[in-house]
Amino acid sequence: MVALEPMHGLGISQRLRSRSAEVLQVSHGSLYPALHKLEHEGLLRATWRQSESGKRAKYYAITKAGSKRLGKELKSWARLSHAISFVLTPP
Repeated sequence: MVALEPMHGLGISQRLRSRSAEVLQVSHGSLYPALHKLEHEGLLRATWRQSESGKRAKYYAITKAGSKRLGKELKSWARLSHAISFVLTPP
Protein backbone atom coordinates (compact mmCIF):
# COMPACT_ATOMS: atom_id res chain seq x y z
CA MET A 1 0.00 0.00 0.00
CA VAL A 2 2.77 2.47 0.83
CA ALA A 3 4.39 1.84 -2.55
CA LEU A 4 1.44 3.82 -3.97
CA GLU A 5 1.71 6.77 -1.57
CA PRO A 6 2.75 7.50 2.03
CA MET A 7 0.03 6.37 4.43
CA HIS A 8 -0.66 6.07 8.13
CA GLY A 9 -1.46 2.69 9.70
CA LEU A 10 -5.23 3.06 9.71
CA GLY A 11 -5.16 4.15 6.06
CA ILE A 12 -3.05 1.12 5.15
CA SER A 13 -5.50 -1.17 6.90
CA GLN A 14 -8.52 0.43 5.23
CA ARG A 15 -6.95 0.41 1.74
CA LEU A 16 -5.95 -3.25 2.11
CA ARG A 17 -9.47 -4.19 3.11
CA SER A 18 -11.00 -2.11 0.31
CA ARG A 19 -8.69 -3.31 -2.48
CA SER A 20 -9.23 -6.95 -1.48
CA ALA A 21 -13.04 -6.62 -1.49
CA GLU A 22 -13.06 -7.07 2.31
CA VAL A 23 -11.21 -10.42 2.08
CA LEU A 24 -7.91 -9.29 3.61
CA GLN A 25 -8.13 -7.71 7.04
CA VAL A 26 -5.16 -7.14 9.28
CA SER A 27 -5.40 -6.46 12.98
CA HIS A 28 -3.61 -3.52 14.56
CA GLY A 29 -1.68 -6.04 16.66
CA SER A 30 -0.20 -7.47 13.46
CA LEU A 31 0.05 -4.35 11.30
CA TYR A 32 2.01 -2.02 13.57
CA PRO A 33 4.71 -4.53 14.56
CA ALA A 34 5.17 -5.32 10.85
CA LEU A 35 5.46 -1.61 9.98
CA HIS A 36 7.97 -1.04 12.79
CA LYS A 37 10.02 -4.05 11.64
CA LEU A 38 10.10 -2.77 8.04
CA GLU A 39 11.06 0.67 9.29
CA HIS A 40 13.84 -0.80 11.44
CA GLU A 41 15.13 -2.74 8.39
CA GLY A 42 15.26 0.47 6.33
CA LEU A 43 12.52 -0.64 3.93
CA LEU A 44 10.10 2.04 5.13
CA ARG A 45 10.65 5.51 6.55
CA ALA A 46 8.19 7.17 8.86
CA THR A 47 7.35 10.79 9.53
CA TRP A 48 4.80 12.37 11.84
CA ARG A 49 2.16 14.46 10.07
CA GLN A 50 -1.37 15.65 10.57
CA SER A 51 -3.92 13.16 9.21
CA GLU A 52 -7.09 13.96 7.28
CA SER A 53 -8.99 13.93 10.58
CA GLY A 54 -6.63 16.53 12.03
CA LYS A 55 -4.91 14.11 14.39
CA ARG A 56 -1.16 13.54 14.48
CA ALA A 57 -0.28 10.27 12.73
CA LYS A 58 2.84 8.42 11.69
CA TYR A 59 3.00 8.18 7.89
CA TYR A 60 4.98 5.39 6.28
CA ALA A 61 6.67 5.66 2.88
CA ILE A 62 8.66 3.07 0.97
CA THR A 63 12.41 3.66 0.68
CA LYS A 64 14.62 2.90 -2.33
CA ALA A 65 15.74 -0.29 -0.59
CA GLY A 66 12.08 -1.10 0.11
CA SER A 67 11.17 -0.70 -3.56
CA LYS A 68 14.00 -2.99 -4.57
CA ARG A 69 12.92 -5.59 -2.01
CA LEU A 70 9.28 -5.29 -3.12
CA GLY A 71 10.30 -6.06 -6.70
CA LYS A 72 12.07 -9.22 -5.56
CA GLU A 73 9.12 -10.28 -3.40
CA LEU A 74 6.65 -9.72 -6.25
CA LYS A 75 8.72 -11.92 -8.58
CA SER A 76 8.93 -14.60 -5.92
CA TRP A 77 5.17 -14.43 -5.30
CA ALA A 78 4.41 -14.66 -9.03
CA ARG A 79 6.59 -17.75 -9.34
CA LEU A 80 5.03 -19.40 -6.27
CA SER A 81 1.42 -18.58 -7.18
CA HIS A 82 1.97 -19.86 -10.74
CA ALA A 83 3.38 -23.14 -9.38
CA ILE A 84 0.44 -23.57 -7.00
CA SER A 85 -2.07 -22.84 -9.79
CA PHE A 86 -0.28 -25.35 -12.03
CA VAL A 87 -0.41 -28.05 -9.33
CA LEU A 88 -4.09 -27.42 -8.53
CA THR A 89 -5.30 -27.29 -12.15
CA PRO A 90 -6.37 -30.72 -13.45
CA PRO A 91 -4.51 -31.91 -16.56
